[in-house]
Amino acid sequence: MDLAILAVKPTPETARALAAEMRERVLQDADQAVYRRRNATVDEERAIRENELQTDIAVAEKRRQVEEAEMEAKRAVAEKARTIEREDLEGRIALEERRALLVEQAAANDARAYALAAVMDVLTKVEPRVLEAVASTGMGPEQLIARAFQGLAERADKIGELNISPDLLGRLLRKP
Repeated sequence: MDLAILAVKPTPETARALAAEMRERVLQDADQAVYRRRNATVDEERAIRENELQTDIAVAEKRRQVEEAEMEAKRAVAEKARTIEREDLEGRIALEERRALLVEQAAANDARAYALAAVMDVLTKVEPRVLEAVASTGMGPEQLIARAFQGLAERADKIGELNISPDLLGRLLRKP
């Protein structure tokens, strides 16, 4: 005797119950796959947003550095302009001081020239012998004797003979 089982079939209700359990597992696996895909998408979006924020921060930092460099360049240019202006002002002040000194010296020279002109005007009206007498005040004995000899020399044509003793010449040559 032989026995061959060709098929074992559950009743339609049992088949539905068995299929429901399997369907439930398949649906749970599908839900898990959707959940994992959504999580992966959220993580990727978060990474993209963080990357965009990092890029925005880097761009803002570069922009700030450029603005600081521009402000520093403007400050350097302004400082250089102030330095040039200060040097120019100092140069003008020095020039004005020199001009004031020249004006002061010119005024002093004019005053001296006026005083000399006044003295010379007075002296031209004075007799030459009086001037010689005034000039001889304060002269030493040697200078007075030299003036006397000069006066003798001027009138040499009127002097017939002149004797000068050796004692006089010796005193003149000796200095005290």
